[in-house]
Amino acid sequence: MAVEIQFIDMDNPHRKQFIHAANILKSGGVIVYPTDTIYGLACDVLNKNAVSRIFKIKKVSHQKLLSFIFSDLAEVSQWAHIPNNAFRIMKRTLPGKFTFILPASSDVPRSVMEKRRTIGVRVPDCDVARNLVEELGRPLLSTSVPKGSDDYFTDPDEIAKTFKNEIDLILNAGIIPNIPSTIIDFTTDPPEVIREGAGDVSQIMGKQY
Repeated sequence: MAVEIQFIDMDNPHRKQFIHAANILKSGGVIVYPTDTIYGLACDVLNKNAVSRIFKIKKVSHQKLLSFIFSDLAEVSQWAHIPNNAFRIMKRTLPGKFTFILPASSDVPRSVMEKRRTIGVRVPDCDVARNLVEELGRPLLSTSVPKGSDDYFTDPDEIAKTFKNEIDLILNAGIIPNIPSTIIDFTTDPPEVIREGAGDVSQIMGKQY
């Protein structure tokens, strides 16, 4: 069945769209949604079959680090262990265009973790993403929509054409920039910048932690 497309207003989204998207996620669906950086490919973190679909679409093994999308910082502690230095920085910079790599808690499903002990944590500065998490009631397992090793889709119409039979829903917010989040690894001392992206690294590495 062809992918469903719903147009969404980033500044004034309707709750009924989040309810619909959350129902698709709870039933094992895979969706594409806008964030404060790039379009994300997401599923319910607790649905094993949906998680497998994400890895299949990405064409990567289950050892690949994917992100957990949260609605606020308070939710993160259930799913990850937050060192004190990381907490101070996350409190200052989130919501924002950063992904923080943290040690995973025992609540993270094995279907996500295979041979990994870390997860990526994001709290986007984007009402659509955070409201979607709130409606679902738990984090989204999320990653970039695959286009190439160093490129990202900016146009949801292209996503629909490329993955028309692999994705259940696209929340179409129009063309958005293709700059991904900045990734900071807090499992090392000192923290390491894995990727410089949309988040300003000086907010983190330029200050004492």
